[in-house]
Amino acid sequence: MTKEAIATIISAARTKAELVENSLPKFLVLSVLAGIYVGFGVMLVFSIGAPLHAAGSPAVKALMGASFAVALSLVIFAGSELFTGNHMFMTIASLAKQVTWKDTWKVLGISFIGNLAGSLLLALLLVQSGLLAKGPIKDFVLEVVAGKMQAPFMELFFRGILCNILVCLAIWMAAKTKEDIAKLVLIFWCLFAFVGAGFEHSVANMTLMGLGLFIPHDPEQISWIGYVKNLIPVSLGNWVGGACLVGASYWYVGSDRPSRKPKKAKKLESVPSFETWETEPREKTTY
Repeated sequence: MTKEAIATIISAARTKAELVENSLPKFLVLSVLAGIYVGFGVMLVFSIGAPLHAAGSPAVKALMGASFAVALSLVIFAGSELFTGNHMFMTIASLAKQVTWKDTWKVLGISFIGNLAGSLLLALLLVQSGLLAKGPIKDFVLEVVAGKMQAPFMELFFRGILCNILVCLAIWMAAKTKEDIAKLVLIFWCLFAFVGAGFEHSVANMTLMGLGLFIPHDPEQISWIGYVKNLIPVSLGNWVGGACLVGASYWYVGSDRPSRKPKKAKKLESVPSFETWETEPREKTTY
């Protein structure tokens, strides 16, 4: 099963690299769509979580986590290019020497730009819709965004690692099963874990922090500088989690290379046969 999943991932990675090379605008559109799809998940999560947070409910994180699976479900089933998922795809294909590392960085760079554009576009549309004009959603978004922008670099980095381990595991497990219901269940549990635990996803943060910037806010707590300061460590952490800890690990497990050189069998020393023992003259023993 691991080798079959590796083959599926490599095939998809080669398609991504070819699309970037031969039809860059199409790849960019797919990347923009991924940013929008994840943004829909962010809006749903905060629409559900805001009134619960205002009421002081202890079930806030659990219900928010249970809602975010719509984001990755749209990305996978509708078809789009997600920056964080591409870490795993392109790393496996590069290590298998089916695409070049140059191809990998192109795919990652363009998907990041497209995801960013889609995320900010959706954030602007949501603000213009009036859904965040007042009430608990606005206050909750501003509170969470301020916390993300002021969090320490290394904490954001490690939260990014943990987050993309789960996101890429969701994609990896979905590649190993053919049943759509099973894919949805696997996606649900992995995203439930990362949102409920409070990990950091760079593309989700693009939309969320965009919402905080586009509605009236305190510039000392929420700013474009804070936006960048959050995205840098979170994106780096997402790369480590998706590329190194998931992608490289499963490439190694599924590769045909032996982990060590087989040991040569030792030559057995010649041993006299039973017949020889019986036929050889024995020395007489005197007492």
